[in-house]
Amino acid sequence: MRDTDPAIARDAVCRHGVRRAGRLAAMSFSEFDRRRVEKAVSAYVERHRPPAHLRHQVDIGFLLDGQNVELFTRRPAWDNAGEILQHPAAKATFVKRTQTWKIYWIRADLRWHAYQPAAEVASIKDFLAVVERDECSCFWG
Repeated sequence: MRDTDPAIARDAVCRHGVRRAGRLAAMSFSEFDRRRVEKAVSAYVERHRPPAHLRHQVDIGFLLDGQNVELFTRRPAWDNAGEILQHPAAKATFVKRTQTWKIYWIRADLRWHAYQPAAEVASIKDFLAVVERDECSCFWG
């Protein structure tokens, strides 16, 4: 995904990436819960980032947008090192009605699909554990 993609939400929290402009998304959880989610995902990303001397070549980050958390990789375009590309890896969507998180992975068709080994989990930490295990190599390859 190019950094100029207009479909990303405004005022989204994006770590190790850029703030994006676009539409505003409705909140599905409280500000307290939002901060808790941001803290958990930020800690996960910090633990899994490559060493500092490689981050100009590849890095990971996250986007917290409304009820969605998206993990992604960032790397320079192969044909233009000045252009940074963001490649989605995993997404979790909070479902307020059931108080669960639905897990998605992006396929070659560039669409999000339910992650079948664990389509729903109870918490953001459970989502991060599923991504870390990556039993089917769907998230990080």
